Amino acid sequence: MTELQETEMLKKELFGLFQYIQRVREEIVAIERDADDVHQFESMSDQLDAIVKATEEATETIMIAMEGNEEAVVELKKTITDPEQTALLVKIVENGQKVFEACAFQDITGQRVTKIAKSVTYVEKRVNALMDIWGKEELEKVEIKPEEKKTEDEKMLHGPQLEKENSLGQSEIDALFD
Repeated sequence: MTELQETEMLKKELFGLFQYIQRVREEIVAIERDADDVHQFESMSDQLDAIVKATEEATETIMIAMEGNEEAVVELKKTITDPEQTALLVKIVENGQKVFEACAFQDITGQRVTKIAKSVTYVEKRVNALMDIWGKEELEKVEIKPEEKKTEDEKMLHGPQLEKENSLGQSEIDALFD
């Protein structure tokens, strides 16, 4: 192999390596933020927090309602003497206890979400370390190529909105149907 051929081969390899490094940079930036410049890790963390909060609120609402039912049953028991009706009231209380037991899902959900949040944090730290190596200023210059074009309808679909996002309130949604 001549020196000219070796030089050409080295140039090709070097160019291929450069393209590979550029692709890695683009992927790192794509992990950190999407084409709409939304920081993915922040968004994931907010969504996980919203899941925990929503399940806690739903569980609390269910438990308060069930406690109210149990209090009503206790009051009804004082006025009812029919054994069949009393047995139905006992059945209502037993069903309420099953609901309380089922509400334990919230604690399990919180534990699982915490595990996921720790994993997301671990990945975020690794990505941030790579970003520090390459320099955040350089990576901010990298343009993210969208994977697929979104329709106008898809752009509006973001699922349930977080409280701090510009989400519509129930009254605003109701007004759309008036």
